[in-house]
Amino acid sequence: MKSNLDLVNDCDNFPYYDEDPKIYNKLVSSYYRFSISGAPKVIGYMLPWVVEKMPWDGRWTVDHNQKWIYPTPQNGRDSTAKEETMVINDLLQMARKQGTFKVLEKWRDELYTIHGSNMLITMERSGSPLFGIVTYGVHMTTYVHTKEGMKIWVPRRAKGKTYGGMMDNTVAGGLATGEQPFECMVREAAEEASFSEDLVRTNAKPCGTISYFSFRDERAGGETGLLQPEVQYVYDMEVGPDVVPKPCDDEVEDFRLWTLTEVQEALSDGQFKPNCALLLLDFFIRHGILTPQNEKHYVEIVSRLHRKLPFPTAATM
Repeated sequence: MKSNLDLVNDCDNFPYYDEDPKIYNKLVSSYYRFSISGAPKVIGYMLPWVVEKMPWDGRWTVDHNQKWIYPTPQNGRDSTAKEETMVINDLLQMARKQGTFKVLEKWRDELYTIHGSNMLITMERSGSPLFGIVTYGVHMTTYVHTKEGMKIWVPRRAKGKTYGGMMDNTVAGGLATGEQPFECMVREAAEEASFSEDLVRTNAKPCGTISYFSFRDERAGGETGLLQPEVQYVYDMEVGPDVVPKPCDDEVEDFRLWTLTEVQEALSDGQFKPNCALLLLDFFIRHGILTPQNEKHYVEIVSRLHRKLPFPTAATM
């Protein structure tokens, strides 16, 4: 059975410098640093074997001595955002065509913004873990107050998806380029749970963010060990007993209305997708369900749910 701290460790599993500086520095020094124009610092880490396999062309600078990688300005002038986006997309398309990386087999035709630059440069979603950039999403917990106490709507992920068959948050999805977090939530709520736009706009409440840094495992699909720093925008939505979510797309199999005890037992049993477990711990903390009195690792858990990532994060969306 997993403790609440185990659940945090399962997702936020990239080492911390303070725990062992030597191990941390040895690991990070082995990575290549990825950057783009307009970015004052590193915006992602790339694994050496990814760099070796990637079909780079002449529009890239790959410095094996200093371990820097970035799109190369063309014709003696600075690149535009459009040009650098094209260079990145062409590279990933070539890798996809050649079958270089399994992770690209889940090509989404969905763009993620690469934050940290003063230019709008984007990348295909499925390629983001190859470059180790920070990605963003939205997660919402929908709950009901009943005579038996609070209950939470919990979906089971479709077996054909990543983390197939695991439990999820009521609504969740990736934040695509050009979307505001709340608008993304409204869209995802309709697609995944058949929630009406009016219901979500009226009742969904923003509750901050969580952040973590993971090594991807086999359940995520594609290669294992890829780096995935993430930020999730968090929402709660209280609904009445007459509101029942229904699957609308192929993301989930069904929804169950679980008591807090049932949710906690499923968490302890490892049934939830790792990052969704963190969202529920955050929900429990904010609603006074998880407290210093019943969780001895309370302070560490609260801190770990808001990890400071080593890359620039979104200042504005």
